[in-house]
Amino acid sequence: MDGPPSIGDMHYATVDVQEIQRSVKGCTLEVHPTEKAIVVEYEVEASIMAESGGDILGEHTEGQKILCVPDLSPCTDVGALAKKVVKGCELISSSYLPQVEQLLYYLQNRKSSSVTSKVEKKVERSVKPQELSFFEGVELNEEATITKLDEYVDLLYEDLQKKIRGSALILQLARKPENLPELLHNEAALGALARVLGEDWKQSVELATIIIYIFFCFSRFSHFHEVVRDNGIGALCMSVVEHELKRHDMWCKELHQENKACESEPENGSIRRDQGKALRKYQEFRAKQEQLLKVSLYLLFNLAEDPRTELKMRKKGIVGLLVKVLDRDDEEMLVLVVSFLKKLSIFLEINNDMAKVDIVERLDRLVPCANEDLLNLTLHLLLNLCCDSVLRAKMVQVRLLPKLIGLLGDEKNRQILMLILCHISMDDCFKGSFVDAGCTPPLLQMLFDCAEEKVEADLIAICINLAVNKRNAQLMCEGDRLKMLMKRALNTKDCQLMKMIRNISKHDGPTKPLFIDYVCDLAAQIHADEEEEWVCDCLGTLSNLTLPDLDWELMLKEYNLLPYLQDRLLPGLAQDDFVLDVVIMIGTVSMNDACAAMLVKSGVIPALIELLTVQQADDKFVFQIVNIFSRMVFHQDTRDFIIKDTQVPAYLIDMMLDKNVEIGTLCENTLNVIADYDVEWRRKFLTEKFCFQNSQWLAMF
Repeated sequence: MDGPPSIGDMHYATVDVQEIQRSVKGCTLEVHPTEKAIVVEYEVEASIMAESGGDILGEHTEGQKILCVPDLSPCTDVGALAKKVVKGCELISSSYLPQVEQLLYYLQNRKSSSVTSKVEKKVERSVKPQELSFFEGVELNEEATITKLDEYVDLLYEDLQKKIRGSALILQLARKPENLPELLHNEAALGALARVLGEDWKQSVELATIIIYIFFCFSRFSHFHEVVRDNGIGALCMSVVEHELKRHDMWCKELHQENKACESEPENGSIRRDQGKALRKYQEFRAKQEQLLKVSLYLLFNLAEDPRTELKMRKKGIVGLLVKVLDRDDEEMLVLVVSFLKKLSIFLEINNDMAKVDIVERLDRLVPCANEDLLNLTLHLLLNLCCDSVLRAKMVQVRLLPKLIGLLGDEKNRQILMLILCHISMDDCFKGSFVDAGCTPPLLQMLFDCAEEKVEADLIAICINLAVNKRNAQLMCEGDRLKMLMKRALNTKDCQLMKMIRNISKHDGPTKPLFIDYVCDLAAQIHADEEEEWVCDCLGTLSNLTLPDLDWELMLKEYNLLPYLQDRLLPGLAQDDFVLDVVIMIGTVSMNDACAAMLVKSGVIPALIELLTVQQADDKFVFQIVNIFSRMVFHQDTRDFIIKDTQVPAYLIDMMLDKNVEIGTLCENTLNVIADYDVEWRRKFLTEKFCFQNSQWLAMF
């Protein structure tokens, strides 16, 4: 597809140059917002005549020229190039030379604009569908000129061949952006083109392709979209695509029948000839059809710049049509279609449509593929789709995970691959699929191979998610892996890595006893000089080690942990998440008789009661504190203290009726133990329980 004309390609041979410069009433120069080009907006007086000698261009003809300077680079001589621009464009007089030079200097030093952040730049490669090449079969020996536009329009009222010739000549003009304003003002030309397309598109693929191509030239510029929509070209393109896909299905069906007949009678020469003839016709038909599909879809892609237009296309079934085209092999077509689907996939409703037409199954064959742009676009589309749980499930179902892992060596797509894997790993039901697909060991190896002090964020996020699954956690502890993880975490004080280790430590079975070797290392991290987030995860890991052989009493004494834990229970001294981890840690050590006694002597129980009062609206805090009381009543020394010297039983009776079933059940079980050892609290507990169970009956009296 032709872009804006370069300085050497400019062609304005309609009138005398000096006459134009004398008649230019106004001229404004500015830089093009995205291209290396200068935009010239001008107004010409009515005395200018066409080269053919008859028609006046108008009382005041307004227009716009785009002067592209593709060779502009940091080493270009701006002064010399400015003179070349002025000399090459008859609309710019020599008095504009300083301004042209200034604009070129600005273009030379302008940085490429971007609305994305640095992270987005790294992820999102700017991949657009390739420019459409001029299709075979419609090239003409004659060169079109804008002054003969009316003659070309007249051809649109003749027979089919003349319509093709006339539209092909108009297409030559439309492919040059400087001619588009003139074509836009010729309502007769646009109206005739739209009429012919609407009436004859089924009769000739060539004619339909040429006329849609003309309107495609307009669709490349946002400010021309209205004229394309007003002529109903978007709706016509949808009809064309739908019709052509149905035709293709029919051709494929016929070709299949010919092949089947040939297989049944391989010696029949007549049938073989019919098969060869049908195949040649199909190949010829498909080549022409793909040109028509490309230009139609590309035009729709450009119009989809407006979200309202996108939703209109959705109602007319654009998603089903695009997904059907994914079965084709033409890479240029696939790049265009995947770009289109990626653009549409930001809408939830359209994502639902994609799920219904099995888009993931069709994209699966494109991962991997040799075309770098197509692969990159496909991965970006999959990233958008994996925000939907149904589509994530499809990705796992078609065994896309091993393919994605296999592509991680590709640095260009590594980050986007990581983001897709991270989304999938967030679902509990898919975490085990990473084991089945053999993905966990390669991810761990990448983590160990990471030379940086901090592991990259996406990789460690995936590992943290996977560690929640027991099977993944066991793989993470195989051999020396746990030792390597602990060594790296303790050396680098990497909080994210410790979160991963904390998740691994949650699982019962063969993994938990492996942590006994690291209890002292973890306990040594718990002191006031360390970062709170780091201590929080070390505490959380220790809290998960509910092992009967672990000597918690010795650990509390050797590392002087009780004063530290007690201080953190004071309201306002630490963040709530950190305080909750302290409470859970106290609950773990309170399972030990000696540790429970140490906690009572240190004054932890009153601090917990005060914290319970402050955090009574937070179910997590309430449950963990009640859990501590529940464990302490199983030890004789601490049970007597709880019953006789505190109001814990009264709190438990009040919370027995809590809306949270888990809290209510835990309180009731704890009170049952207390009732076995204290008659007075047993009577109060049974009375309260009776009143609750018979509340409706008692309300009648």
